[in-house]
Amino acid sequence: MIDWHNLKPLKRQGHSSVLGLALDGSRLEGVVLQRTNGSLQLQQSFSVTLSLDPLTADPELVGREIRNHLDAVGVRERHCVVCVPLKWALIVQTELPDLPEADVASFLQIEAERGFPCDVATLRLATSRWRAPTQKQHATLIGIPGNHFTLLEQALRGAKLKAVSFSLGVTALQPPDIDASNGILALAIGENHIDLQITSGGGVAALRALEGALETEGGRGLLRADVVTRETRITLGQLPAELRETVRRARIFGPTDLAQELAEELEVRLEATGLKVESVSAYSANEFGVQVPADAPVSRAFSLAARHLAGGGAPFEFLRPRITQWQQLATRYSSSRLRMAGATAGAVALLVGFSFLIQQWQLTRLGSRWRTMSAKVTELDGFQQQIRQYRPWFDDSFRCLGILRQLTMVFPEDGVVSAKTLEIRDVNVVTCTGIARDNAALLRTLSQLRAANNVTDLKVDQIRGKSPMQFTFDFHWNEGVKNAN
Repeated sequence: MIDWHNLKPLKRQGHSSVLGLALDGSRLEGVVLQRTNGSLQLQQSFSVTLSLDPLTADPELVGREIRNHLDAVGVRERHCVVCVPLKWALIVQTELPDLPEADVASFLQIEAERGFPCDVATLRLATSRWRAPTQKQHATLIGIPGNHFTLLEQALRGAKLKAVSFSLGVTALQPPDIDASNGILALAIGENHIDLQITSGGGVAALRALEGALETEGGRGLLRADVVTRETRITLGQLPAELRETVRRARIFGPTDLAQELAEELEVRLEATGLKVESVSAYSANEFGVQVPADAPVSRAFSLAARHLAGGGAPFEFLRPRITQWQQLATRYSSSRLRMAGATAGAVALLVGFSFLIQQWQLTRLGSRWRTMSAKVTELDGFQQQIRQYRPWFDDSFRCLGILRQLTMVFPEDGVVSAKTLEIRDVNVVTCTGIARDNAALLRTLSQLRAANNVTDLKVDQIRGKSPMQFTFDFHWNEGVKNAN
């Protein structure tokens, strides 16, 4: 198997022009940029609505629809960079212990396997490392299902396009790897959700998609400023105190009217936090290290395409490197393996004749032993089948009652935290919803449950409201296993 993380790709050739695409729900935005003498020229820009979903429709039909839209606006550029939706991403955050740099990759691999709710082999991963004001190192792991990219690549090939980069739009708008991004909260307004990103210490400290923050009524987007404010406060509250104090600016990207409206709402609602809110309507003259057209639209597609042409690269790259046939063979049969094979070939040739004699003697001896025990083995196999058939009827562990007893013990008697529904699947996956008077009471209950034996993988899936607040959490129940939370 090829290790995509450690294999060195071929160096991609630079392009003088590129098509930038941003996929956002059913909307596809695009720009064609060309670099000439240290400056960028905007050749074309467009925004179209796709009738087919790239993740559910036939990739060939999706590619044909994209090609038709490109032909309609006269786009002939083949090489493209693509911003994928943030809502595709799964996100895990972890603190890095003091480790040698050579061991960090292995540690992050273990954290990914532990944190993501699926097999990491099915994901395309990207990592952003950042340093808190206390000098502690952290990492944000982003995983996107590889099948999403497979379908998208097939659709792009059907549109006669060649992808040279896959990345996230909000990180292209507000790159985390520049000094100016330290302590920035970025909000990127999309078609039906808003991307939130907090950058600090050279990386991404928080990243999430705010669902329900944008509604469509009469073909026009309506902002839910209360939802954005609440989710922003929650995100800031989840940050370490020393990092939260460094977040002093909020930058809002998106359609001019919606961005300005959201900026005005947040400036009033988040006044107590000391955030300075601004709506970004234009790029600076030297935004990407090259000269940008004065009338350039601020968009995900433009930002990612401009970074690509300027040689900055994508902050999170999800496109697998192109691997040649020679690299595949070299990976499978490295020089050390060839040397080992040559060293052992002579010894194997000398022993092959003797090995055949020993094998024949062993086969004869084992055949004789089998003939003497075959009847007994057949009888034991019958017993084993009966045991497997009837064993489930004699389980005396009372798991469901044990789960109910444990939940009853940790919920407070005064009713400040109460359960509404309880679902037990496969006798070990438990989902509980309920109502808590406040966040402190809920945290105390979760802390007691997390400390209980047999409870593992306790996760809070959803919190709504403030006082009272609705919650949903789940955990695994393991008989005879000491708590590992």
